[in-house]
Amino acid sequence: MRSITGVERVPSPGLLFDADAIDRNLARMLAMVGSNPALLRPHIKTHKCAEILEKQIALGITSAKCATLAEAELAAQVGVSDILISYPLVGPNVAGLATLVGKYPASKFSTLVDSEAGLAGLGQASVATPLSVFLDLDIGMHRTGIAPSHEALALVQKIIDSKALRFAGLHAYDGHIHTAEVSKRRSEFDEAISELDGFLATLAGAGIDVPLIVSGGTPTYAFHAKRSMTSATPSQCSPGTPVLWDAGYGQHYPDLGFEPAAFLLTRVISHPGGGLACLDLGHKAVSAENPILNRVRFPELEILEFVSQSEEHLVIRTAPESRLEIGAEVLGIPYHVCPCVALYDEARIIRGQRVTDEIWKIPARNRVSGRSA
Repeated sequence: MRSITGVERVPSPGLLFDADAIDRNLARMLAMVGSNPALLRPHIKTHKCAEILEKQIALGITSAKCATLAEAELAAQVGVSDILISYPLVGPNVAGLATLVGKYPASKFSTLVDSEAGLAGLGQASVATPLSVFLDLDIGMHRTGIAPSHEALALVQKIIDSKALRFAGLHAYDGHIHTAEVSKRRSEFDEAISELDGFLATLAGAGIDVPLIVSGGTPTYAFHAKRSMTSATPSQCSPGTPVLWDAGYGQHYPDLGFEPAAFLLTRVISHPGGGLACLDLGHKAVSAENPILNRVRFPELEILEFVSQSEEHLVIRTAPESRLEIGAEVLGIPYHVCPCVALYDEARIIRGQRVTDEIWKIPARNRVSGRSA
């Protein structure tokens, strides 16, 4: 990792964004769809940040995908014109969506449905015009979505027949595909996408046109990108992680060509002995859903062992030549960047390999709309 200066002025633990690397990642993301921004609907969940949305808009990327009402509101505040909440909305969240529709008329909102119960709930949304709804199609992840079937066809027909709703298209997420080896990943993609193609044929046989397909995440982004450029049905790709990248995807998907743009600053706070060092990077400062080995990478240190982690402490054992003094700064790359960013209120900005005084807020880390301004 290239040396970054100015970190001595940043409190730790701290989140840093490299604005230059973000620009390069966005440029690569766009180039992979033939420089056609209409084919992109990047997911906000990775960064939850207005300045990155503004960069996307400047590139002509006017569609966004999100998972929470707060992310949707942030996108509307920034001026994103087409916002998909790719999450089944139930209970008071349906009314929350209706509030956003009324509050931000310059933005078009849509959401997902995968059941008759969900459809009935969305049909009760108090909006002036029909609410745009995508059918969430399960193509192998088995998390949300309805399997391609006669039941799925019937659900589409119910959307079309509803006076309160508008059929916006199909959403198909292949987040179950994590294979590192490219040819095997491609084979798994082909299997998943055959589910989508089969259902498209079913809809065509029923005389139903599909206005738009929103599909894919990051590991299969290159395949979806090529498909979107030749698809007979209008299609958009929806990767999220490439804008910031992380150590996990960097390890498994170097073929995609993105670079880390988010870093964690931590400092050595103690030497417990026995070659150990304690850093101020507990699991309240880096996402901890993975085993301790896969929470953060320190490219400049030879780590012999990740010993333990608690709320505010990370104990590591390093090679003797890597021993750092108390107070020494260390930069890490998050293994999984999306939940890591959500732990911070703000990020300090790096430009030209130097930490600036610029700060970007992470307002959509709040889950509730109305708190993201």
